[in-house]
Amino acid sequence: MARDWDKFLMPYEQAVAELKIKLRGMRKQFQQSNAHTPIEFVTARVKTVDSIVEKQARRHIKDDVLETDMQDIAGFRIMCQFVEDIYTVVDLLHKRTDMTIVEERDYVTNVKPSGYRSYHIIIEYPVQMVDGEKKILAEVQIRTMSMNFWATIEHSLNYKYGGEFPDDIKERLKRAAEASFLLDKEMSEIREEIQEAQQLFSYGKGQELPSARNDNLTNNSPHEGE
Repeated sequence: MARDWDKFLMPYEQAVAELKIKLRGMRKQFQQSNAHTPIEFVTARVKTVDSIVEKQARRHIKDDVLETDMQDIAGFRIMCQFVEDIYTVVDLLHKRTDMTIVEERDYVTNVKPSGYRSYHIIIEYPVQMVDGEKKILAEVQIRTMSMNFWATIEHSLNYKYGGEFPDDIKERLKRAAEASFLLDKEMSEIREEIQEAQQLFSYGKGQELPSARNDNLTNNSPHEGE
């Protein structure tokens, strides 16, 4: 019996729409409190039918377990500036009550042999449908922009070589991954200076930082007895 793909994908599409707003809302809350935001930006997608069918055949996933065995039908990527931000985001997701974390894979600390780095979280998210609640699984990938650049290139090359990279390409990718992570480490070393510069830049030339405004208010406030 043919699957009704529109009906099947509807809760995933709703979950992506809802969670994009929620995750981007987290970033906005940090910005409004004039704090460093660990979230640089968020992207999301629902797998296409062709992609689902191809992966189902490649992984030998049966129809009756598709919803549980294919955990990335709904997928999110959270980009961070610094490696430390990745773990801040992980902690934030753990504290949320609107989703349940069911699996975690830390490829930042436990880097893959290919050089791939990212933090993967599988969440269970309840979607409110007209006929009741539907819990779906979704994958959240959290990585720095440097890690994402490498992963995007590696993913593109996969299509060309079908996952079987020539040895020289494989070695070049590994060296590139190490260089990418070295960049992340260097940026972490000067993280405080970068964040201070970004805060100054965000307020624009001629505008005072909140701390400066508070100092002025304190200095200009009437003294007792005046």
